[in-house]
Amino acid sequence: MRMLAELSPYLILVLVGFLPNEIWRMIGLMVARGIDEDSEIIVWVRTVATAILTGLVGKVVVFAPGSLAAVPLWIRLLAAALGMLAFFVFRGSVLAAVATGAIAIAVGVLAGS
Repeated sequence: MRMLAELSPYLILVLVGFLPNEIWRMIGLMVARGIDEDSEIIVWVRTVATAILTGLVGKVVVFAPGSLAAVPLWIRLLAAALGMLAFFVFRGSVLAAVATGAIAIAVGVLAGS
């Protein structure tokens, strides 16, 4: 009984946070099975998602929340610029852009310490 009480927050997290999201992901996979990746609608959706992510990153860079606010603005701006450069160098890879920006912030913080 005690073990169940200790695991209850994790069970709630799985039931409320993970499973509802996973159901929609599986439905999306089934629906998108025959869609052409280069179709106009998919290119548009990808573009909108990238624009939203760019806006969020810009907001976090300028109006840094939490411990990121302790990182000087010039380091955050330089990391954002390097992330944008990586985005173009790696042909639109959001993963490369985010990873480059995160690594740049970490290096900037470590170099400034």
